[in-house]
Amino acid sequence: MSLYNEQNYSGINNEAIKGTAVLSRTFISRVFTWMTLALTITAITSFLWASTPSLMELLINPDGRGLSIFGWVVMFAPLGFVLLMSFGFQKLSAPLMILLFIVYSVIMGMSLSFIFLIYHLGTIGVTFGITAGMFGAMAITGYITKTDLTKFGSILIMGVFGLILAMVINFFMKSSMMDYIISVIGVLIFTGLTAYDVQKLKRIGTTIDNGTAAATKMSIMGALTLYLDFINLFLFMLRLMGGRK
Repeated sequence: MSLYNEQNYSGINNEAIKGTAVLSRTFISRVFTWMTLALTITAITSFLWASTPSLMELLINPDGRGLSIFGWVVMFAPLGFVLLMSFGFQKLSAPLMILLFIVYSVIMGMSLSFIFLIYHLGTIGVTFGITAGMFGAMAITGYITKTDLTKFGSILIMGVFGLILAMVINFFMKSSMMDYIISVIGVLIFTGLTAYDVQKLKRIGTTIDNGTAAATKMSIMGALTLYLDFINLFLFMLRLMGGRK
């Protein structure tokens, strides 16, 4: 009787583990689907905007010096969208979260169109491919590793704030050496954050009922997190690769 109970409990436990694994895979799949959609929208918008002079003129002053008012709005609007979705998560509906995420990816494409004026197209393409490979490798690592990355992630998040501070300081110093060091550290930080964020989302996925509005909103926020990891990794890699016009 005791053996039967142990075997029965073991079977139930295995079924529960399989169930949570399915929930997690479904959630992660939705997160990556939204992230891929956003990256695609951003890439297309960025290229089309950069290749259309009349659109680029909207972002730059008529004398060619500095950004126009609309250009400044485009540069800072993505931050506003991130804050809105983050702090308004509980109150915003799932359809509105989706709409905000799509509009955000379009505006990010507009703001990133400047890289086509600074770097050669070949450099951008190669860097994007390398970034995708690094991101994919770290995402898989974060998903399959048994090591708890929580403490590691906390250190990396602190590193992000330090990185921002260093970038602000170097804005005034304009040191090429410091710029190089910042770029290297930025690549390391966002490479590590990719693994950490995927593991965190995997855990969240085990507690999510994928048929609810809350699950949709959470998948959007997860996609936003990974989207930001990818974009930042790409931009720091681009700074390292060089290839300026």
